[in-house]
Amino acid sequence: MAKRILVTGGAGFIGSHLCEALLRRGNEVLCMDNFFTGRKKNIYHLMDNKQFEVIRHDIVNPIYLEVDEVYNLACPASPVHYRFNPIKTVKTNVIGTINMLGLAKRVKARILQASTSEVYGDPQVHPQGEDYWGNVNPIGPRSCYDEGKRVAETLFFNYRNENNVDIRVVRIFNTYGPRMLENDGRVVSNFILQALKGEPITVYGDGFQTRSFCYVSDMVEGLIRMMEQTEDIGPINLGNPQEFSILELAERIIKLTGSKSKIEFRPLPKDDPARRKPDISRAKRVLGWEPEVDLETGLELTIEYFKRELELD
Repeated sequence: MAKRILVTGGAGFIGSHLCEALLRRGNEVLCMDNFFTGRKKNIYHLMDNKQFEVIRHDIVNPIYLEVDEVYNLACPASPVHYRFNPIKTVKTNVIGTINMLGLAKRVKARILQASTSEVYGDPQVHPQGEDYWGNVNPIGPRSCYDEGKRVAETLFFNYRNENNVDIRVVRIFNTYGPRMLENDGRVVSNFILQALKGEPITVYGDGFQTRSFCYVSDMVEGLIRMMEQTEDIGPINLGNPQEFSILELAERIIKLTGSKSKIEFRPLPKDDPARRKPDISRAKRVLGWEPEVDLETGLELTIEYFKRELELD
């Protein structure tokens, strides 16, 4: 049966792909975004769909809507953007989350929180399972995002325990694909753009720190499966368990783009995690989900997207 679904941050990178997938399933989709990091061009192609509606709104301010489900993705998700205004980032994660939980409570909607692997901080456990409490610096440069997302999870479980709100919580690990922002400072978009422009590939630290990269279509499928199942409220990790060093990623992108770029090493930022890899055994068991797109295929699709973007500029 078709549902009326609110996606906060719906004009963002993951949010726009999620709106698309929900529309394909025949749902009515309300895309809410304040367009701080979301972009209208991400959703232009959806505007003619009569089941799609755009609401320019910041979730820090209350809003009254009638919906069946809420996907709460609203929050700048890259260090460049969440550190631009750290107080606003905290407000989005705390006040904004309270507003969305209040909305879900009023209309008895199911609500999903897009949390993050950053709740694990610089982990001392590897790979990271959902029962690991994390190693987060509460006053460091990343804390507005890391601690903000941790508080958001707390609020979700408090609203469930106090008010019986129907919640779901996922922890999203590194995700990449078309519609990533060119200037967001994330490693995949950084490296691809530098390679395409023939600029030096900037690797921070020695490059041996690791990340796990999940293609956006796999992530969206995981989010929808999490919302639709009734067995487990979470938190559940969503990410690709294949682990790659940053140096290996840089070398692959240079090869795939045919770039003449050289690798340039720079000092490692404070509190940057040394290793990051999700344990997705719970997602496999509960959701029957695991990533299908391998890194090479995903990078090729993302490179093609950025090539088109550079041609348009």
